Amino acid sequence: MRILQLTWEYPPRIVGGISRVVRSISQKLSETDIVCVVTISEDYERIEDHGSLKIFRVPVYPLNSLNFIDWVMMMNMALAEKAIYIAQKEGRFDIIHAHDWLVAFAARIVKYALRIPLVATIHATEHGRNGGIYTDMQRFIHNVEWWLTFEAWKVIVNSEFMKHECERIFSLTPDKCITIPNGIDYGEFANVEFDLEFRRKYAMDSEKIVFFIGRHVYEKGVHILIEAFRKVLDNFYDAKLIIAGNGPMTGELYSKAHFLGLSHKVMFTGFISDEERKKLFKVSDIAVFPSLYEPFGIVALEAMASGCLPVVSDTGGFSEIVKHLHNGLTFFCGNSNSLADMILLALKDSTLRQKLSKQAQSDAKEIYSWDEIVKRLKNVYQMIVTEAKKMEWFSVR
Repeated sequence: MRILQLTWEYPPRIVGGISRVVRSISQKLSETDIVCVVTISEDYERIEDHGSLKIFRVPVYPLNSLNFIDWVMMMNMALAEKAIYIAQKEGRFDIIHAHDWLVAFAARIVKYALRIPLVATIHATEHGRNGGIYTDMQRFIHNVEWWLTFEAWKVIVNSEFMKHECERIFSLTPDKCITIPNGIDYGEFANVEFDLEFRRKYAMDSEKIVFFIGRHVYEKGVHILIEAFRKVLDNFYDAKLIIAGNGPMTGELYSKAHFLGLSHKVMFTGFISDEERKKLFKVSDIAVFPSLYEPFGIVALEAMASGCLPVVSDTGGFSEIVKHLHNGLTFFCGNSNSLADMILLALKDSTLRQKLSKQAQSDAKEIYSWDEIVKRLKNVYQMIVTEAKKMEWFSVR
């Protein structure tokens, strides 16, 4: 099977969680099929040839866009041009897999130009990120998301939470939406060695590390974590909060930590490499993710695979991955007092922390293996391709 993956981010370009997910499924699919990933380049056009997996990176048109939507349109034109050229030169694709609304226009162009069935993964929704639709920009993005689900043969989501959300806000029938969770490259995290000297760059030996990594945006709830950490220090002073990543709220979060008198106990690392990310999970005692909206929560799986206790808000996909007092701790979403209580419970009870961490690591290995997850995805592809062959529209060349 020849598979086209359309995505606006692919490592080393990492904006959110889509990048690593697309890389993992593409690598696993390429073990048995031919996979072409078409994504954008921030500099020059190039091809990365890994045998049955090829990554085509194309630059966005070199024009000064007036706004973000103009830039998205130019990106989609560039992606569509490249995808059609690849099909003409190397052979027709059997299926298109589009990842989120940002590549919806390219996906539809290729679908209609080459008569190829389309499957779409909705990783998150504009409605969910903002708690509703309030502006013209949000309304446009929401409409494009709906349009993508309409054009797709099937819509893939990564949690039951997202399935219910998409069925509700896009008026999808239950059979249109399929839940396939994200997975984890278990060995990449579990096999990282504990590095004491690396740990000492971030905290003293006597301090327990509380770790967060993610985009600094409102829905990730980092402001709630900083509020909670004041109470944590009042009851357990030997703790250090490490906040990795960046985003539009970084300055505000830094000011908040300073205002609460936490500057000496909160470290902002900025962007960190994949290697540093894995090492920090390994040397941390607790990983906290206080999201207000979280379709899946791949970071929780990364913590679990590393043997680091996850403490997460009881919302979205997190509540399906982390079970309270089974493989982690959960707290009331948006409640800094509840979060502080769970952090303190984990810090003070080392026996409980070790027990939950061990179970979390086992669950990450047994339940979220990419082998099983990609097998389910491949079955969906095969079903769509088989059904499409029965339709005259898709048989036209």
